[in-house]
Amino acid sequence: MIRTEHLSKRYNSLTAVDDVSFEVKPGEVLGFLGPNGAGKTTTMRMLAGFITPTGGKASICGHDVETDALAAKSCLGYLPEGAPLYGEMSVLSFLNFIADLRELKGARRKERLDYVIERLQLQSVLGQSIETLSKGFRRRVGLAQAVIHDPPVMILDEPTDGLDPNQKHEVRALINAISRDKIIVISTHILEEVDAVCTRAIIIAKGRVVADETPQQLKARAESGRLEDVFRAITV
Repeated sequence: MIRTEHLSKRYNSLTAVDDVSFEVKPGEVLGFLGPNGAGKTTTMRMLAGFITPTGGKASICGHDVETDALAAKSCLGYLPEGAPLYGEMSVLSFLNFIADLRELKGARRKERLDYVIERLQLQSVLGQSIETLSKGFRRRVGLAQAVIHDPPVMILDEPTDGLDPNQKHEVRALINAISRDKIIVISTHILEEVDAVCTRAIIIAKGRVVADETPQQLKARAESGRLEDVFRAITV
């Protein structure tokens, strides 16, 4: 599972994440919601081992993200905000590079490359350099590298950012298809995404968790039954 215990991150006088604790178990798709500056991306980066917590701890599949970082990262597929990629590489070269890093070999390597290329519809751009791709295609390449090794845990920061409606539908279908035996955390500002793919939602505001419920339970808080109204009321 993913577990955070009293996780905090401070930058001098600014507390970006403040005493955040939660667990996510296999089969759960957790929507991590909050307004801009709430601490979503900082929490994602701490879970992925990209920045060090100021306080508390986090673990991925039982591996502490600080003291057992390589083991934790081997269990993880991570799509960071903006999906930074090597722009000068072709899509196929980049995916082969990631397959090398993930130590995929032989038939398994071919199977996983074929899977991500087909599922994310990358056939038409395999020979193209990443820097020449549209924002939507770059996002798809970022998703491909996150799932290529079939990890048990996935952390996706704004996975459908920059995609058109059809592409958003494809990515959500992919998340639904692989979520049965995986742990997936999605940071998003698109509330319809929570309804579409999430089994649970955590709302964070000013660095602290202010709600942790199913989407249905959250919507029941408002007379309108709209997640947008609940979100607005909680995060003001």
